[in-house]
Amino acid sequence: MAVELDVFVGNTTLIDKDVYRLWLDGYSVSDAVAMRIDSGILEQTGASPDVLESDTMDHYRTFQMLERLLHSPPKLINQLLFQTPPSMQSMLIEKYYTFDEPFVREVLGKKLSKGTKKDLDDVSAKTAITLKSCRRQFDNFKRVFKLVEEMKGPLVENIQQNFLLSDQLAGDYAAVVFFANNRFETGKKKLQNLTFEDFAHCAEQLIHNWTLGAVDSNVDDMDVDLDREFLQDLKDLKVLVSDKDLLDQHKSLVCTVLRGKVSVFNEMEANFKNLSRALINIAAKLIHTKDVRDFFIDLVEKFIEPCKSDRWSSNDVSLFLTQYTNAARALDAFKHQALWDRYMGTTKSCIMKMYHD
Repeated sequence: MAVELDVFVGNTTLIDKDVYRLWLDGYSVSDAVAMRIDSGILEQTGASPDVLESDTMDHYRTFQMLERLLHSPPKLINQLLFQTPPSMQSMLIEKYYTFDEPFVREVLGKKLSKGTKKDLDDVSAKTAITLKSCRRQFDNFKRVFKLVEEMKGPLVENIQQNFLLSDQLAGDYAAVVFFANNRFETGKKKLQNLTFEDFAHCAEQLIHNWTLGAVDSNVDDMDVDLDREFLQDLKDLKVLVSDKDLLDQHKSLVCTVLRGKVSVFNEMEANFKNLSRALINIAAKLIHTKDVRDFFIDLVEKFIEPCKSDRWSSNDVSLFLTQYTNAARALDAFKHQALWDRYMGTTKSCIMKMYHD
């Protein structure tokens, strides 16, 4: 008796997103199987534990073969061995390069070197992220950094073109690269309340306003290196605090506008000169590499903490910084308006992001 069979042969690579997540998180096959059993998959599918283990091992082997292509995402897009739809390829890349907030906060601003990699045992223990996952995330940071650090052109675009990441994730990697290149201090106790999102916002502001690329799109490392000429010129702002008449005029203009508008007017009036000196001195010292590294801790210690001790609200800080910036433009004897705006625009944006009520 003849039997007719419909046969379909395909070579589409099957990807289980949940198993991929377990693999990315650094779990062993046995741990992954246990977690899948706990999720109730055996009851849902009617599969046996042996079949589940075989399925998990199969996926892990596929991911391990895919990993070398994920190191250079355009290769994954252009290869023919693993037949996956474009949406699945994008998911594989995006998830592979996604990182954990607790992990990035531990390494942000540190040199992406073998020495830092040796400390990942401690990072893993502190964050409860598996060592394997920590190593993947660190290696991704280092891979992106090494490829784009010498490139001309906008940093985010270079990352997107070479790693095919979403706008958001490419921007986050730009922040990691920028902080690693300039070695900003982010690990001090007084900075622990700041999130990666806070620092990423500040990185974006610094890249767009204080780097060489902010003024010249044809220079090497345009979005990675700070504009040294700009940092050198910042010392010219010291006239705002060294010239007593200018300092008094500046204070008078700010206080006149803010009287009745801020809840801490008396404290602001009494502390104006100290706060102004703090902001100007931070600017004047940025020509030194160490002071660049300490930019965020200086903002916290010399401006944010004094305001918090006097119970300034975020709105008070915003009103003060806005008028403080605007008033300097009205000083006839002050001749560094463009320099002032470039410094204060970015500094205000960073302070407001860092000022947590």
